[in-house]
Amino acid sequence: MAAKNIAYRYCIFATIATIANLTTQELSIRTYTGFLSIYVGIFLGTLVGLMIKYHLDKQYIFFFRPQSSLDDTKTFVAYGLTGIGTTLLFWITEIGCELVYGSKIARYLGAIVGLSIGYVVKYQLDKRYVFS
Repeated sequence: MAAKNIAYRYCIFATIATIANLTTQELSIRTYTGFLSIYVGIFLGTLVGLMIKYHLDKQYIFFFRPQSSLDDTKTFVAYGLTGIGTTLLFWITEIGCELVYGSKIARYLGAIVGLSIGYVVKYQLDKRYVFS
């Protein structure tokens, strides 16, 4: 598949995962208003985004067909491990914007910036280490 086509798909899938992440965060924060609710929302949003992005990347970017459930699990674990640094970048950017500007809009803009940078890096990591 042409690099331009892959980049286009990847951007669409990153947008879908970002919307799912932020929607989950917002629903979580509206549902649970207790101790550390923002951080619980960020964590849950991250999990939802991770699962959606893995499925889309596996199937439509890297065309990976696992040989078994164990193979799929191993690949998912590798996918998750390559995302640790990019997730930390995303969390730091989102939480940093929340702390500096003190608004939900700033937090979500920080999330979008952090996720965007993270997804660019994540693609390279996945291409080299997960779906090689």
